[in-house]
Amino acid sequence: MGKGGNSSDGEQVNKAAWLFGVNDLRIQPFKLQPLGPNDVKIRMKAVGICGSDVHYLKHMRCGDFVVKEPMVIGHECAGVVEEVGSDVKSLVVGDRVAMEPGISCWHCFHCKGGSYNLCPDMKFFATPPIHGSLADQVVHPADLCFKLPDSMSLEEGAMCEPLSVGVHACRRANVSAETTVLILGAGPIGLVTMLTARAFGAPKIVLVDVDSHRLSVAKKLGADAVVQVSTNTEDVNSEVAEIQKAMGVGIDVTFDCVGFSKTMTTALTATTSGGKVCLVGMGHNEMKVPLTPAAAREVDIVGIFRYKNTWPLCIDLISSGKIDVKPLITHRFGFSQDEVEKAFETSAKGSDAIKVMFNL
Repeated sequence: MGKGGNSSDGEQVNKAAWLFGVNDLRIQPFKLQPLGPNDVKIRMKAVGICGSDVHYLKHMRCGDFVVKEPMVIGHECAGVVEEVGSDVKSLVVGDRVAMEPGISCWHCFHCKGGSYNLCPDMKFFATPPIHGSLADQVVHPADLCFKLPDSMSLEEGAMCEPLSVGVHACRRANVSAETTVLILGAGPIGLVTMLTARAFGAPKIVLVDVDSHRLSVAKKLGADAVVQVSTNTEDVNSEVAEIQKAMGVGIDVTFDCVGFSKTMTTALTATTSGGKVCLVGMGHNEMKVPLTPAAAREVDIVGIFRYKNTWPLCIDLISSGKIDVKPLITHRFGFSQDEVEKAFETSAKGSDAIKVMFNL
């Protein structure tokens, strides 16, 4: 992985989806970096569209990360090994792998302490200025490529990336068989968080969203109850009462998978005294929330940033059947200029689209 180039040598030209500007995606040649001794060359087969990809397309930035020059998009991915570096022992040509998209430095305080997701020098697919993985081929460290069992498809392998967010969130919130769970936001991340919480043993899970279709999907995927809410902050108290009634018992953990002032206000108010709120979504950079009343009830707030050490567990959860991510994949597209544009348009519109997947 690296900054790469915009041309390729050799008979077969490697192509990638480049972000040139707002709503400007182009399939162009993509020169791969040389294969290092610990790297593998992957033929990409499945790449999902993330909300951050859409945000970059619409705004050329996501939080503090700003696209200043053309960048290859995509980071939810799986493929087939085509070439291995001289020192690679864990993989061979032909292996099907799911790819963890971030390369940390392994030398800083956070990396040495095990929290490599917080590495300040992280090089992450499709986070400026690092190129992503929506391409014919990508070079990546072998130790960040995880072999898939025969029972898992490459699409399921690509879904390990969003599922990793749910796994990391549930770990941070200490979800267990004794934890009731409220999830605000029934988008892709809210849904994978729900599936993970259930796999971790959560006995009751309530999903909340403004969209009735997404709530119907959540119910089909196993939510015990769903509550449709408004976008009006003045409705928080009445909605909290409805949410608590739907749960029936105290809400031990709330995951805010939206990250708006209203959703965090709802989370802090609905969660039982001594409970925990995990902020997953990054909708608003600054919020006005009732922090003091929550603190007086000893409601803890934790955040997450990406994930760490999640791929082996995600592969186990999917391959064992404990989690089924297939229903989340609602739309599929090929890898052509026209289909790339249509795929991102479909994902941006939302509506009935949950996870949009490219099959390369």
